[in-house]
Amino acid sequence: MMATEIERKFLVKDSTYKKLATGILYRQGYLSVNPNATVRIRVVGDKAFLTVKGSNHGASRLEFEYELPIQEANEMLDRLCIKPIIEKYRYKIEYERNIWEVDEFIGDNAGLVIAEVELKHEHDVLVKPDFIGDEVTNDERYYNSNLVKNPYKKWKLHTDL
Repeated sequence: MMATEIERKFLVKDSTYKKLATGILYRQGYLSVNPNATVRIRVVGDKAFLTVKGSNHGASRLEFEYELPIQEANEMLDRLCIKPIIEKYRYKIEYERNIWEVDEFIGDNAGLVIAEVELKHEHDVLVKPDFIGDEVTNDERYYNSNLVKNPYKKWKLHTDL
């Protein structure tokens, strides 16, 4: 499926989001982290997907996604994807007509919590929940594909971001 993804990313200030939803484990890995076209394998529960994303233009980029057989996706994650694999718990929270996805990373990115929201138009007015902090949409360090190359545990000072 082809679509233009319009997504904004924010740091999360506190853990109140955990009272609003249940986290679901996501495992994802990258076959390519080329900034012009990243190729990702993702497993969520008993579903798996191959996703190709184009380069960012502000908060927008092209995205193509296809469902995969779960066994093949797990094999690709374990044997073909760049390490480390991204693992996170995702909490989906509806707030003011938007769905916020809060990602609480584990493994090599433990300690990092980011919220994303997809919009219909790049300049939509956005009402943020209280747990939302600073915007990091254009900070490439927070792209999942870059967290493979430079995991959060390697960042020098987590408080000096």
